[in-house]
Amino acid sequence: MMTVHEVSKLSGVSVRTLQYYDKIGLLKPAKYTDAKYRLYDEAELQKLQQIMFFKELEFPLKDIQAIVNSADFDRNKALNQQIKLLQLKKEHIENLITVARTMQTIGFKHAKLDFSVFDSSKLDEYSKRAKEQWQHTPQYKEYAQKTKGWTKEHDNLVMENFMKLFVEMGKLKDLDPACDEAQEIVQKMKDYITDNLYTCTNDILYSLGKIYDGGGEFTENIDKAGGKGTGAFTYQAIKIYCGKK
Repeated sequence: MMTVHEVSKLSGVSVRTLQYYDKIGLLKPAKYTDAKYRLYDEAELQKLQQIMFFKELEFPLKDIQAIVNSADFDRNKALNQQIKLLQLKKEHIENLITVARTMQTIGFKHAKLDFSVFDSSKLDEYSKRAKEQWQHTPQYKEYAQKTKGWTKEHDNLVMENFMKLFVEMGKLKDLDPACDEAQEIVQKMKDYITDNLYTCTNDILYSLGKIYDGGGEFTENIDKAGGKGTGAFTYQAIKIYCGKK
């Protein structure tokens, strides 16, 4: 396990950014210590690498979140694209270095003016095609279509209405998570995500459930809405709904 500071030093991603990724549910730690310190394992580091790859392709964070949480996400495909992108960048930089060294050796006056080395169209075209491939996944397209034209106010309203479901769940947390009332709320959550964001399969729902009980600010916000223990109770109810042991 690595601390958030160790991950920051290894990856070059600031501690503040890693904390923000945790807050929005993009990259949750593997666990939290009793003192609330974040700990990351190999799976989280691999996911961070994929997030950094998509940032290289200039994807917005909300789009990256929709993609890496998609059931269709293929890590090997993403890695192959990352390698190709780095090869193109390497080729582009090496051409620039060659021209710069030539100018340094023979002088500016004698060097042939060559602006073609500044042409990054090949790199740009590959980045564009890579984006298009991911943007054509069903979850991404559905998410992009449903959130198109949303204002910040509407975005906040959708989240506020979703949090009301945790208020309802909190009222049941002293009961058995398998009770009909709790299972009905889980169904409401699944339907709400499907209606407002993207089709929420049981696998996606289960992954979200682990985030709800994962600790940190996300769990704190849920417990603030429904009372202490709501995040953990919701996860247990989701596990039962999804048939997980």
